[in-house]
Amino acid sequence: LAVALICIFLFANGIPAMREIGFIKFLTGEIWRPNSEQFGILPMIVGSLYVTAGAIIFGVPIGILTSVFMAMYCPKQIYKPLKAATELLAGIPSVIYGFFGLVVLVPLVQDVFHLASGKTMLTSSLMLAIMILPTVVGVIEPALKSVPRSYYEGALALGASHSKSVFFTVVPAAKSGIMAGTVLGIGRAIGETMAVIMIAGNQTAMPSGLLAGVRTMTSNIVLEMGYASGLHRESLIATGVVLFVFILIINLCLSLLNRRAAHE
Repeated sequence: LAVALICIFLFANGIPAMREIGFIKFLTGEIWRPNSEQFGILPMIVGSLYVTAGAIIFGVPIGILTSVFMAMYCPKQIYKPLKAATELLAGIPSVIYGFFGLVVLVPLVQDVFHLASGKTMLTSSLMLAIMILPTVVGVIEPALKSVPRSYYEGALALGASHSKSVFFTVVPAAKSGIMAGTVLGIGRAIGETMAVIMIAGNQTAMPSGLLAGVRTMTSNIVLEMGYASGLHRESLIATGVVLFVFILIINLCLSLLNRRAAHE
């Protein structure tokens, strides 16, 4: 019922705004100036995709290697503290991540690249990479542990070393779980708002590079919904529709992956 009501609210309020502005103009317009009745969200769409892609590039390899270590290499005495630490990451509020980004990552990026401001796409990607780790590790580690022990032992019996048995036998056998963890990580990253608002710079122009500011779709909605009215408010809801469609596509991909894994 909740999902149905959310869908009805979003589409009932967002589609008319898209129709009034023009679907193509709304999705491909590069200028967002509510005072001039110009509502183009392409910079926010591109910004969301870039930041999410950066988070996946930085976060997923670390998440996979962390999962492999915990499943196949980790000594028993440090497994529980490490497991608790990864679970704790999931419980930290987004605003705390945002403060961490402001105090640590923003000055770090600013100093390393000699920038006027460290609030950039790169900073946001690094922050989201940290935030998606518990999601990625939480899915991939059980997937690695669910691979039959005989796969690993068979590789050892054929003369492979421990590392080769893990990375060339166990990891490929858990590819469905790894893909599921990656897809869930994408969903977590693309829907994040608070931390990104605090460290992304929030410029409405088209993203011009890793070291430039960026505004995502979620940031755009939160920053302006408090004072928006009329077509401006409806266009923000329409932005939510676009984001909702992105999340639906991600969930559909996850369902297809799970179905494929079940057939395998």
